[in-house]
Amino acid sequence: MPVSKPPVIETRGLRKVFRDFWQRPTVEAVKGLDLTVNDGEVFGLLGPNGSGKSTTIKMLLGLLRPTAGTIRVLGSAPNDTHAKARIGYLPEVSHLHTFLTPRETLMYYASLFGLSRAQAAQRTRELLAMVDLEHAADRAVGGFSKGMARRVGLAQALVNAPRLLILDEPTSGLDPIGSREVKDLVCALAKGGVTVLMTSHLLADVEDVCDRVAILERGVLCAEGKIADLLRQPDAVRFEVEGLDEPDAAAVRAELEARTGRRVRQEHPAMSLERYFLQVVARDGRQRAFAMAPFLGATLKSQRGQSPQPNSISHKSTKDTKVFS
Repeated sequence: MPVSKPPVIETRGLRKVFRDFWQRPTVEAVKGLDLTVNDGEVFGLLGPNGSGKSTTIKMLLGLLRPTAGTIRVLGSAPNDTHAKARIGYLPEVSHLHTFLTPRETLMYYASLFGLSRAQAAQRTRELLAMVDLEHAADRAVGGFSKGMARRVGLAQALVNAPRLLILDEPTSGLDPIGSREVKDLVCALAKGGVTVLMTSHLLADVEDVCDRVAILERGVLCAEGKIADLLRQPDAVRFEVEGLDEPDAAAVRAELEARTGRRVRQEHPAMSLERYFLQVVARDGRQRAFAMAPFLGATLKSQRGQSPQPNSISHKSTKDTKVFS
């Protein structure tokens, strides 16, 4: 029987309270967070602004001390230097030296991790090719677009061939092609054994690449699990019949297969991740709207207010929903 690997990230009862100059508590940013990220998975940490995502990441990186609770990252405390050497981090805003080129930037960071000049040069060539910046390798990053600077930041996060990669809004500023390439890269890294923790407001990106997600709201873990399990609606049932016309659709409830002679498929329909996310973090009975990037946001659409498609009929009851297409 194979031995399961220990979690790459594990927090128990994690709390963070910020205090003012007189040590009076001002904000409790994280409230008793229990979180587990397993080896080799892509894990999405979601939440609206102010939910505690950034604070949690900073505590995982050892940049903030928790008020209470425990953190284990790669089996060690967050401030362990050996563990930190195996972590790659892409912040939401990449702070790059604008006078350096991508090649010089990556060579510099490689030297900080103790790579020889030959090893650094080889790693730099690999990363420039990986993020498609070979054509701009010797241009100063100060003249780069946000998307190109994002690619440099991603390459920098991979310099040390990390075992754990933490990505904060990794596709921010990228065009659709660049976004797709980054998501493909994340999937490839996970297949290669790298554990990825990512945050994103682009829920389509999360749905594309993440194995599991956790949703925070005001520092509290509201939901956690596999995306398919979270989005599945067990109290709804959908039937689909190929080529059903309107007259048959009106009488479909009684004996659908007998009337049409067509194959009927029953399934449990799933809501979109966006709709589920807004439902979880709803405040005062109102769903909070999140701005999606014009290009990337088209993938996920709210199901509210959508009219039935041609040749379809929906029936709702207290226990199930039947859709015939």
